[in-house]
Amino acid sequence: MASQTQGIQQLLQAEKRAAEKVAEARKRKARRLKQAKEEAQAEIEQYRLEREREFQHKQQAALGSQGNLSAEVEAQTRKKLQAMQGGQARGKDRVLRQLLTHVWDVQPQLHANYRFAI
Repeated sequence: MASQTQGIQQLLQAEKRAAEKVAEARKRKARRLKQAKEEAQAEIEQYRLEREREFQHKQQAALGSQGNLSAEVEAQTRKKLQAMQGGQARGKDRVLRQLLTHVWDVQPQLHANYRFAI
């Protein structure tokens, strides 16, 4: 009987050691998964930052050229506006004189369709 209880004790101890080994293996596996997840997150973040830098570079190149075009368009618009204002200032006196001449020099006359009634 003693050998039987001793055998049971050995089995229980072996089962306990096996359970401890399994628990330790699970902990190692969990640590490895956590580490792999952290490494993957770091790699994803690095890739995202790299792509963001490339996008910013391309966007800056595209917007930079548009910025130059915008400045050129604004300069041309200002130049045309100044030319129009100059032309308006030059012709203003002439147009005003013509308008006032037509208003002041009224020549009364009967309309062709007017019928004189007696």
